[in-house]
Amino acid sequence: MKPATRLLSFGLAFLITLPAIAAEHWVGTWATSPMAYANNDGKYGTAETTYREITHISIGGDAARIILTNEFGTESLTISSASIAPRTTGSEIDPAAARPLTFGGSTSITIPAGALAVSDPVALKLAPLSDVAVSFVVPEQAIHQATAHGFADTTSYTAAGSLAGAKSLTSPTEITNWPFLKGIDVRANNDDAAAIVAFGDSITDGAHSTKDANKRWPDVLAQRLQADKKLRNLGVLNEGIGGNRVLHDNAGPSALARFDRDVLAQAGVKYLVIMESINDIGHAQDPVKPYDVVTADDLIQGLSQLATRAHTHGIKVFGATLTPYVGAKYASPAGEQMRQAVNKWIRTSPLLDGFVDFEKATQDMNNPAVFSLLSDSGDHLHPGDAGYKSMGDSIDLKLFTK
Repeated sequence: MKPATRLLSFGLAFLITLPAIAAEHWVGTWATSPMAYANNDGKYGTAETTYREITHISIGGDAARIILTNEFGTESLTISSASIAPRTTGSEIDPAAARPLTFGGSTSITIPAGALAVSDPVALKLAPLSDVAVSFVVPEQAIHQATAHGFADTTSYTAAGSLAGAKSLTSPTEITNWPFLKGIDVRANNDDAAAIVAFGDSITDGAHSTKDANKRWPDVLAQRLQADKKLRNLGVLNEGIGGNRVLHDNAGPSALARFDRDVLAQAGVKYLVIMESINDIGHAQDPVKPYDVVTADDLIQGLSQLATRAHTHGIKVFGATLTPYVGAKYASPAGEQMRQAVNKWIRTSPLLDGFVDFEKATQDMNNPAVFSLLSDSGDHLHPGDAGYKSMGDSIDLKLFTK
């Protein structure tokens, strides 16, 4: 054997015998779906501002990291400092448990337009179903288009200056959206830990539920999972956007367009619950002003595409039947026929791994096309707190044991 050959062989043998480095297992405990917001009023970037955004996580862990987003920004976004801590009350945090965050070892980061940033992990024990405050400072800079989730149903806070590590914010302004924050992951203690993505529109986002009360159906599901010793390692990620549609952009990108970002990119995702298309139906068959007209077959094809894309990544897919909508502003007999056709497909399609019957959980037993009095928020389209609880309670937890 020639010397060069012997050296190459030795090198290969050395590489093969190196011990494998175990990868840390990260799972999403909280997430939200970002959208683009024009900054015409100069709300963002005009002056140095601290954002203290309040989240309600699902599973706990002994280490955490955050995801900040500039995915819809048109120029780079600079974050000068950030921290994470358990929230005590209002804008106050537990300073003893607060942890400063870094990005590649640096306390600041500039996120390119269209990109996101994942923080370095920090040792921090977070309790399941607890409130967590993510604080970060946005210095003065040009921001023509912000990336945010518009409907938080949760009160967060901003304050002038750089106060990311402060126990409480000075003269804070209340906000009810989540600007620039996309998610929180925790380090899982076992290989069975995974995330369930709830993917949908305003009914998943929690419209008409009580603010700051965590009464959305994904919240109810997270509470039930934590009460089950065998399933408390499953996180729940709410990826709902009010007004969202399967096939057309309207309130945010369409479900088909945002699927990779909001589902496939989530840490540890294993299960997916899809509840989308009532807005496609409502607008297509609006009795006053129909637009973006689609058919039930078009919607079924779109939902099939979502299921196929999830299956490609080993994710199990459960369809959720559409809740009643007769009496809603954009309801019509033709639209009701479409809703029933989509629900029939959800209940019978072999492309899905199962289904959740939200229609059955919320309908009036004597008039199945409308909400029960208990479930209806009053607009005949969205559930109220009791309706969301019925939805969350109706989910068979055995779906998540396979």
